[in-house]
Amino acid sequence: MLSYYLIPSISRLKENNINIFDVIVAAMNQSFFTLSLGIGSMQIFGSYMKKDHTLAGESSRICVLDTFVALMSGMIIFPACFAYGVDVNAGPPLIFQTLPNVFVNMPMGRLWGTLFFVFMTFASFSTVIAVFENLQANLMDNLGWSRKKASVVNCIAMLVLSTPCALGFNLLSGINLGGKNILDMEDFVVSQVLLPIGALIFLLFCVTKWGWGFDKYIKEANTGKGFKLPHWLKYYFRFVLPVLIVVILIAGLISFFKG
Repeated sequence: MLSYYLIPSISRLKENNINIFDVIVAAMNQSFFTLSLGIGSMQIFGSYMKKDHTLAGESSRICVLDTFVALMSGMIIFPACFAYGVDVNAGPPLIFQTLPNVFVNMPMGRLWGTLFFVFMTFASFSTVIAVFENLQANLMDNLGWSRKKASVVNCIAMLVLSTPCALGFNLLSGINLGGKNILDMEDFVVSQVLLPIGALIFLLFCVTKWGWGFDKYIKEANTGKGFKLPHWLKYYFRFVLPVLIVVILIAGLISFFKG
């Protein structure tokens, strides 16, 4: 089980007619999502930080912790799926359709399943806070709204916009867009379209003369104690990273519509 999870297998990819390039693109798209890149979540939190530590150092800690949590989650989910004969390739529906089957077959499964979804609810709240703080800040800074008013408006918008996804496996399960259910389509729009495009916009704003400018960016990023970004990264940020993001975006679109 651990070897299946941790050791890459080119032969297994070939058996399932999966292109290694598609796997890399999927992993890169996931990194945009899990690190809250592209939609301003991590950036807005960074704007509230004290200047005691560099942004590069704090970013490194976040990447390490995020990777550790992801690995530990896989160490729990994959053995459980194998133990109870549950499909590990379910994709986004895994958490709602596949994992409940694990809990059903598990001793005291009702208890563990309840705790799992309760904790997931709190985790989703933390994600919502991260995502919506950007919207909150925009409404407060640009429109002069109070935090209370901005919170009420965003809460209503969140309830309305999340309803189709919440009902996608029951009342709205018959709705398919291009052969994809509502959750898969929303996951595609966010993970493979909005996040890469948003990341590209943020990157170009930070490192080009049409935005903030690299000199101001590097000064801000290196303020405080800790790991500092070298100035030679200027050309990497300006010319290499944008190309990589565009490749990931285009490859993700091709992979989605081809699949």
